[in-house]
Amino acid sequence: MAHAPQPARTRNGVSTRASIEKQALRLFAQKGVEGTTIRDLALAVGVADAALYRYFTSKEEIAAELFATHYGALARSIEAINARGLPFAATVAALVDLLCGLFDDAPDVFTFILLNQHAHLRFVRDDANAMEPLREIMRQAHAAGAIDIENNDLAAAMALGAVLQPCVFKLYGRLPGSMRERARDLTDAALRVLQITSPRA
Repeated sequence: MAHAPQPARTRNGVSTRASIEKQALRLFAQKGVEGTTIRDLALAVGVADAALYRYFTSKEEIAAELFATHYGALARSIEAINARGLPFAATVAALVDLLCGLFDDAPDVFTFILLNQHAHLRFVRDDANAMEPLREIMRQAHAAGAIDIENNDLAAAMALGAVLQPCVFKLYGRLPGSMRERARDLTDAALRVLQITSPRA
């Protein structure tokens, strides 16, 4: 019986495809998709340029797949937080912790999603769109009387702005330390912009 061909492997035993995705994520976060060439990717992976085309037709296909994978994972994480049924202020705190943790632990992922969302969001299915569970959180909060803002998109955008803009400053070296160190302040800011007062211990 003929066996299916196995993916080529790099010296460290990681599949070539996984190595391509890892290096592409790093380069896209550092240089942007447009600023990254196939040659850059090939050199980073340690293969010939032509080898990349055995796995992907273009760097744009790599970017689209990476965005769908990581943005979908973020959506599922937000859904899981909402499923916990926490009070609204605690839900906001958990969401801020999630974003700060993603920034600190996977900066390439965070940067790639943040800087490439406008190019890819229109192609993302609703069930993989992180904005959908965030809108639902805001809808539930308004229905429960936790916030007065009726427009779910506006509420989500206002809360995100309080967290993501400091992250942008961090990306460009304007804020020292980790984002986790600022999670409490960012939570308070998001709650204030939604006209909610965060209880302090």
